[in-house]
Amino acid sequence: MIEAANRLQTVEEYYFSKKLREVNLLIASGKPVINLGIGSPDMQPPKKVLSAISASFENPIAHKYQSYQGIPELKSAIAEFYKEHFHVNLSPSTEVLPLMGSKEGIMHISMAFLNPGDEVLIPNPGYPTYQAVTKLLDAKPVLYDLNEDSNWLPDLNVLEKRDLSNVKLMWINYPHMPTGTQASHAFFNELVTFAKKHKILIINDNPYSFILNESPRSILSVNGAKDVCLELNSLSKTFNMAGWRVGMVLGNNEHINAILKVKSNMDSGMFYGIQKGAVEALKCSKLWYLSLNSVYEQRRELIWKLADALNCTYDKNTSGLFVWAKLPPFFKSEEFIDTVLKNNHIFISHVDPNQLVDYCRFLNEFPMILSYFCSPDPYNLYGSGAGWPKLYGSDCIYIINNT
Repeated sequence: MIEAANRLQTVEEYYFSKKLREVNLLIASGKPVINLGIGSPDMQPPKKVLSAISASFENPIAHKYQSYQGIPELKSAIAEFYKEHFHVNLSPSTEVLPLMGSKEGIMHISMAFLNPGDEVLIPNPGYPTYQAVTKLLDAKPVLYDLNEDSNWLPDLNVLEKRDLSNVKLMWINYPHMPTGTQASHAFFNELVTFAKKHKILIINDNPYSFILNESPRSILSVNGAKDVCLELNSLSKTFNMAGWRVGMVLGNNEHINAILKVKSNMDSGMFYGIQKGAVEALKCSKLWYLSLNSVYEQRRELIWKLADALNCTYDKNTSGLFVWAKLPPFFKSEEFIDTVLKNNHIFISHVDPNQLVDYCRFLNEFPMILSYFCSPDPYNLYGSGAGWPKLYGSDCIYIINNT
């Protein structure tokens, strides 16, 4: 048997990849599993997006290799989108790079800038891929804790007390997943000053800007931010296009060229029709965002009611797809997740099993949430049949207001 590379000893298979196998086995055995785990929008993209990809099939160039840098029309649409919604001026030809999803960008950016032994500041809680990619490249993840006392923002005074001499990158994610916290323009200013002082490249992963958020912000709107910052964005959540895999990385020409050296050796361009659909999505009027958020507002109201029924506490002044709710401290999350899945055939999930293990999350599958409210303890979670008792799960629960 050929041994796998040593680097694989530093990471595990992605949590959802492993857990969904377990879920699928239960489904295959005839168990009616309700999947409340992964945040994947269930609504359709804008109709003009679907029309654009359909029309593209007849274009003679659609089925050829595409540009490594994306078609000019898409790059221009991204630049216009950022100018209109974030008040950020970008050169389409030198400061915009379309990606096959922003997750791809995490790897490309890390490969472009990290050497073995470099340190990377990573939020806790946060997206587990930041840490996994860092380990795969033999760099060192350095977690910085986010907590309620600091409104889930990094405490720069605490970070200043660390030895930052080996830190190369810092990942941030605002609006934040999972807490829904927004970063102010003033805080972005502080981050840029911090990055310049310590010669750290900050990457803001920004896919949730338009979900239940009236004030979208980009770190690139700060004067001088392009010198020390990149921003990732995605069409997955804003335009219900998660399966299309369309993202972007934005920054100055030097940084983008470094990422392009990696990307151009990793793929052969994005399908033409997907790019044409993305162009149409980025041109959507404000009516699209109003319509999208009217649905999420209704769903969030139900999630709040569910959280209340579960004796949770939560902050209503947040944005994004998630409601961050705290539960009575009975079980830890891993025990709770496994119990609910095996006994009640409902799949809920961690943010990351290695980070803040007292947290887990629920996907708001809209028809299922309605059924929860229409009958007492409909899945006999507690064997009582007498309505919603206290949830004796993890210390905190992460409820996704997503579908």
